Amino acid sequence: MKSYRKELWFNVPRRRGFINITPDCEECLRESGIREGFLLCNAMHITASVFINDDESGLHQDYDEWLEKLAPHEPVSKYRHNVGEDNADAHMKRQIMGREVVVAVTEGRFDFGPWEQIFYGEFDGRRQKRVLVKIIGE
Repeated sequence: MKSYRKELWFNVPRRRGFINITPDCEECLRESGIREGFLLCNAMHITASVFINDDESGLHQDYDEWLEKLAPHEPVSKYRHNVGEDNADAHMKRQIMGREVVVAVTEGRFDFGPWEQIFYGEFDGRRQKRVLVKIIGE
């Protein structure tokens, strides 16, 4: 069995944003040479997320608005975590959207359903953060 590991780095200029990282993950799969196995992709920061869904801008806007209703950024004083910080809402948004995804690899390709793509979700941006890609298989 082979193993491949790579860190992808992102710097979202705004507090929140979504990036389609499917092409980055596909490049990792090509580099790995693995044809049968699994890809694990996870955010290595507690205020960011990796998830699978449709690459449709209206859906991403809906996610952003929905998450802001569930865990609004302001007023920051309402969160106990925000003593000297202002990102408690980002921790909650990450919890909702998830830390990681696992994707089956078959014949050198991701075994996706229709429209599925891998996304990096940023909830406390404006600095560099990383995503781990780990692929194991044959």
